[in-house]
Amino acid sequence: MTKAIRYDKTGGPEVMKWVDVDVGEPGEGEVRLRQSACGLNYIDVYFRSGLYPQPLPAGLGMEAAGEVTAVGKGVSALKAGDRVAYVARPPGAYAQERVLRADQVIKLPDGISDEAAASIMLQGLTAQYLLRRTYRVKAGDTILIQAAAGGVGLLVCQWAKALGATVIGTVGSDEKAAIAKAHGCDHPVVYTREDFTARVREITNGAGVPVVYDSIGKDTYTKSLDCLAPLGMFVSFGNASGPLPPIDSSEFAGRGSLFFTRPTLFTYIAKRADYEANAAELFDVVASGKVRTSINQRYALKDVGLAHAGLEARKTTGSTILIP
Repeated sequence: MTKAIRYDKTGGPEVMKWVDVDVGEPGEGEVRLRQSACGLNYIDVYFRSGLYPQPLPAGLGMEAAGEVTAVGKGVSALKAGDRVAYVARPPGAYAQERVLRADQVIKLPDGISDEAAASIMLQGLTAQYLLRRTYRVKAGDTILIQAAAGGVGLLVCQWAKALGATVIGTVGSDEKAAIAKAHGCDHPVVYTREDFTARVREITNGAGVPVVYDSIGKDTYTKSLDCLAPLGMFVSFGNASGPLPPIDSSEFAGRGSLFFTRPTLFTYIAKRADYEANAAELFDVVASGKVRTSINQRYALKDVGLAHAGLEARKTTGSTILIP
């Protein structure tokens, strides 16, 4: 038997339980992993709270890293002892050991540690598709990233800066502003006392930005639209403050023929070739030092309730990892 986090009803952090589970041996096309680090992401809160329903009882967690301990029949690309990481569905990464399909895991290069991998598989691959595929940021662009001091935010700030962009980012405090600035955010805006729309217009001399990356949701939706230049793109990739209101298409027409997209990571990595290519680009930019991981909180996996409480209270910065 091994240990994992499970929940049988939705609710607050207290619904998560540290229980014994029987993992079993890998079947055909599968691998068994001993996990050394698990990632924490806001999507885990969405599942736990019931915003994103799934059949119960269930596991939580979308990403982890560790070592292959056994391979099933037909698996030739991996072997016992290989270091790997993954972002995968269904949730269940909050575990000491796990069995997954072999095509759900990526072999880690020597330059990427297990902890770094566990902190960037979801957030880093999200930053990759946001910046390189949803709206392809180029030198000379000025962009707005909401929650710039969060896990995805700090990665986006660094990566966009490395691409030659000017980065405006919203944060909730002076402390978070300093962290964002240290990670490439040219203009951190403390939204609790500053009107970020006015600041964006000021910084861009009234022009607005070509793209807003927004993971906050209902609290920032309208003001984010007001930051966009004509033909700009509103990228809604999360709803930390709650889901968006019903979409009125006239809002996009009246503000200058804006674009709206609600991307998800799993669409962008649905094909194995894309998963491998996107991960390779992420690992390369991290190994080069252009983007550095920011693991600012660590918890024992059994104490995940404390980690969720901190995340929901917006007390965290950068990434949080859970140690099984």
